[in-house]
Amino acid sequence: MNLSLIFGLIGGLGLFLFGMQQLSEGLQKIAGNKIHQVLEVLSKNPIKGIVSGTVITAILQSSSATSIITIGFVNAGLLSLKQAISIIFGANIGTTITAQIISFNLNEYMLPAIGIGFAINMFAKKKVYQYIGSVMIGFGLLFLGLSTMSHALYPLRDDPFFINLLVNMADNPLLGIFLAAVITAVLQSSSAATAIIISLSIQGLIGLGAAIPLILGTNIGTCFTALLAVIGSSITGKRVALGHLLFNISGVIIFYLFLNPFITLSSMTAATIPRQIANAHTLFNVTNTFILLPFIPYLLKILTRVLPGEEKVIKKGTLYLDKSLVNTPSIALGQVTKELIRMGNISLEMLKNILFALLNNNERIIKDTNIKEDVLDTIHREITSYLIIVSQKPLSPKESESLNNLMNISAHLERVGDHIENIADMAQIKINEKLPFSQKAEKDLKYIFSKVEKSLGYSIKALHDHNIEMATVVTKREDDIDRVEESLRNEHIDRLKKQICNPEAGIIYIDILSNLERIGDHAYDISLMVIGELSNSRE
Repeated sequence: MNLSLIFGLIGGLGLFLFGMQQLSEGLQKIAGNKIHQVLEVLSKNPIKGIVSGTVITAILQSSSATSIITIGFVNAGLLSLKQAISIIFGANIGTTITAQIISFNLNEYMLPAIGIGFAINMFAKKKVYQYIGSVMIGFGLLFLGLSTMSHALYPLRDDPFFINLLVNMADNPLLGIFLAAVITAVLQSSSAATAIIISLSIQGLIGLGAAIPLILGTNIGTCFTALLAVIGSSITGKRVALGHLLFNISGVIIFYLFLNPFITLSSMTAATIPRQIANAHTLFNVTNTFILLPFIPYLLKILTRVLPGEEKVIKKGTLYLDKSLVNTPSIALGQVTKELIRMGNISLEMLKNILFALLNNNERIIKDTNIKEDVLDTIHREITSYLIIVSQKPLSPKESESLNNLMNISAHLERVGDHIENIADMAQIKINEKLPFSQKAEKDLKYIFSKVEKSLGYSIKALHDHNIEMATVVTKREDDIDRVEESLRNEHIDRLKKQICNPEAGIIYIDILSNLERIGDHAYDISLMVIGELSNSRE
C-alpha cells in the first residue's frame, strides 16, 4: 500500500467529513430553531418520534449527532425513554439520506457547486442566501471527497492482500460486519464508512454481496459514539444508548438470517452497485424500524431491568395552565402560582448543579443547564401569554394586583435562569481554556453559592408555603449577599495585584460573583412580590 493511496484516502475522507460539516451547519442555520421545535411536538406516539428523528438527522446529516442531542435532552429530563427510543429509530432512517445522495454519479456538478456556493456565501447580503451557499459548498465537497477516495483506492484492484481480504469477506459475512463496525466506531460516522464502501464499489473492488454485510456492520459501529456520550450520564441516557445498540444488533441479526434474499432484493432496486448499496442501507433501516416498532414496550422493559433506576422527565412547557379556567380568574391565578413554583424548583436545581459543574469541569451538566434554561424561557413565555388572556377578563383590584405580582415573579425567575446560563458559559470557558481556580477561590465560591442558593430556595418556599415570614428573611439577607460579593471581589483583585491568581481565571471568577449577586437580587425581588401577593390575599 503506497503513500499516494494512504494520502488520497485520508484527504478524501477529510474532504468528505468537512463537506458533511458544511452541509450540516448550513441546513441547521436555515432551519433555525426548528430542531428544538420538532422535539417540542413529540408526544407518546412513537410514529411522531420516528418522524422527528428522521427530520433532525436529515438536517444534522449525522445519526450520532442526533443521538447525542437526544441523550442531552434525556439527561436534562425533557424526554422520556419511550420518546427518546422512537427518535433514535428515526435517526437510523435519516442517516440513510446521505448515502442516497452520494450514491448518485454527480461528480460533474461538484466543482460548480463549490464555486457557485462560495460566490453566494461571499457576496450575498442576506444570511439565508449565505447559508444556502454553505450547503452548496458542503454538497460539492461531499462528492469531491468521494471522488478523491475512489481514485485513491484504484490501485487496490491489483493488490493480492486486499483482494484476498475481500474474498474472505464475501465468503464470511460475519467478518465484513465486524470490520465495518470497527471502522465506523473509529471514524465515529456511519456516513463516512458508507462513503468508503461506495468508493470501493465504484472501482469494482467489491460487489453487492460483500458490500451489504459491511453496511450492516456500520449500523452497529455507529452506536459507539452514543455509548461514549453516556459515560457519566443519567440512567435514562444510558438506557437510550443501550437501546440504540440492542435495536441495531437485533436488526442485523434478523437481516443476517435472510442475507441472500436481501441481497437479491437489493440488486433489483437499481442498475448500479452504488445505488443498490444505498438502497440496501435504506431498506435495512426502514424495514428494521417497522419490524421492531411494535416491540418498543418490551425493549423498554428489558432496558429498565438491565439498568434499573428512576426515570425523571421535565415537560418543556406548562403543566397547570388550562385556558378553560381563564373565566374564573382566581382559580387561573392559583394555577399560575403552581407553575411558578415549578419554575423556581427547576432554577434552584440548576443553581445547585452548576456549582458542581464549575468545580469539577463537568460538561454534561453544563449542557443540561443550557437545555433547562430553554425550558424556563418556554414556561415564562407561556405564563405571560396566559396572564395576558386572564387580564382581559373582569378582575377585582386584588386579582389585578395579584396578576401583576405573578407576572413579575415569572420574569425574575426567567432572569435567574439567564444568570445561571451565564455561569454555565463561564464554566465552559474555564474547561476549554484549562483555567485553574485556587483553593481559596473555590472555597469562596462555595460560600457565596450557599448564601445565594439559600435565599433563592427560601423565596420559592415562601411562595409555595404562603409564608410571609420566610419571604421577609430573604429581604433581610440581600444586603449580606451584596457585602459578601463586594468583599470577595476586593480580595480577589488584591490577589491579582500580587500575581497570586491566574488573570484569565480571575476575570471568570469576578463574572461569576457578579451573576450570583444578581441572582440574589432577583430572589429579593421575588420575595417582595410574594409578600405583596400574600398581603393582598389576607386583606
